Amino acid sequence: MSDMIEQVRHELMTHSDKTTQESGQRFFKEEIRLYGVKTMMVSKIAKQTFKTIEKLSKKEIFDLCEQLWVSGIMEESFIACNWAFAIHKQYTEDDFLLFERWVNDYVTNWASCDTLCNHTIGTFLERYPFYIEKMKDWTQSQNRWVRRASAVSLIIPAKKGMFKEEIFEIADRLLLDPDDLVQKGYGWMLKSLCTKYEDDVYEYVLSKRDVMPRTALRYAIEKMPEARKREAMISKKKRAGVS
Repeated sequence: MSDMIEQVRHELMTHSDKTTQESGQRFFKEEIRLYGVKTMMVSKIAKQTFKTIEKLSKKEIFDLCEQLWVSGIMEESFIACNWAFAIHKQYTEDDFLLFERWVNDYVTNWASCDTLCNHTIGTFLERYPFYIEKMKDWTQSQNRWVRRASAVSLIIPAKKGMFKEEIFEIADRLLLDPDDLVQKGYGWMLKSLCTKYEDDVYEYVLSKRDVMPRTALRYAIEKMPEARKREAMISKKKRAGVS
């Protein structure tokens, strides 16, 4: 199986370029390691290489994903996420502990966090909805990426109208989180819920607008009509006529 990892790394190195590598760093506050391969090409490589491992057992595929995560290189984490999601029909409840460990041990930037959570963990939650309780626990983590994961894992389910009450509870728990990337994460979660429940999200935002960080609020209302956006952005002081 190590040959497969080497093949992936060879493909990534072949398609890397310094300009993409340098421009990619600008999207992150933290230092990241990357080859400098465009996202579309990474996805193409993931699909092509998966064809050579798709007949392996789930454990063998997850072991390969683990090797990619361990490297700490962003494009390799994307490949791992793609491979893990490709076998989502094989997920069982036991897999949650592995996914949770990946978030805790290997996620070090928002891109890897979102790629893993949006699809792999989000799909797991749709299949095993009881684990939404774990997302509530994640909101209290000392790890900023775990807290962000508690929200962004619900992006796809939220668009489908799932977990409405739980999403508001998670937003409550993250409401005053000082980390801007966590704020953006739960704001994005609320924005996604607007697809099915715009009125509910609007009322929630109005009830929290005096304490909700502006970063989260702007994300939450991004897709709303302009009139609702303006109303949501009016603070308590402005409503009272205080300058």
